[in-house]
Amino acid sequence: MQAPVRIAMWSGPRNISTAMMRAWGNRPDTCVVDEPFYAFYLKKTGADHPGAAEVIAAGETDWRKIVEQCARSLGAPTGTKIFYQKQMTHHLLPEVSRDWLREVTNCFLIRNPAEVIASYIKKNREPTVEDLGFVQQAEIFDFVHRQTNSVPPVIDADDVLRDPERMLRLLCDAIGVEFTEAMLSWPPGPRETDGVWARYWYAEVERSTSFGPYRERKIELPESLREVHDLCREIYEDLYEVRLR
Repeated sequence: MQAPVRIAMWSGPRNISTAMMRAWGNRPDTCVVDEPFYAFYLKKTGADHPGAAEVIAAGETDWRKIVEQCARSLGAPTGTKIFYQKQMTHHLLPEVSRDWLREVTNCFLIRNPAEVIASYIKKNREPTVEDLGFVQQAEIFDFVHRQTNSVPPVIDADDVLRDPERMLRLLCDAIGVEFTEAMLSWPPGPRETDGVWARYWYAEVERSTSFGPYRERKIELPESLREVHDLCREIYEDLYEVRLR
């Protein structure tokens, strides 16, 4: 039997990554996995996240076993054609081998760092550059670019919200899978495939039935985060230049 297309969608926090997982999870040919490295990340870093002990207890904390799951689509039901992984860039800590990235189709979901930071500071007032995932996203992107000698697919959250169908068609085409309109809307509520952290983070997406409308906002960030923003912005602009459009 042909192996499924394994998609690793790399995003930082406070993006539309869970809505993107809903879009792919609504396809009848697709199995999704939600942040497989999260328990490992929390145990290794001791990060003070809501429900951290619960996440660690419920998840796999051996990165080698997680890599095997992601690279071999372990746990995917028979007949699965697409194995979609919602991946957080900051969860891929330095000690985790990058070799397995050759076994998956790596894609990158980016978002304006001002929007990311404005959302993030509602929960954590003083995020570091490492917390926001942009540096790690660039590192993973550069590794994949070197290994494949081609530019992996990059999509911008604002582009998706402005025109979900157009951007999802472009993404499917870049990956080499057929687009289906099932990706444009989904039933509200939780999913069995959601991580145990869903009750802390997924209230908004559980109410959703599609990607939300694009809204332009004027964002004022604290001066104390100017340096963090500017560093993230530089990385974001580099990735934005090569995004699908």
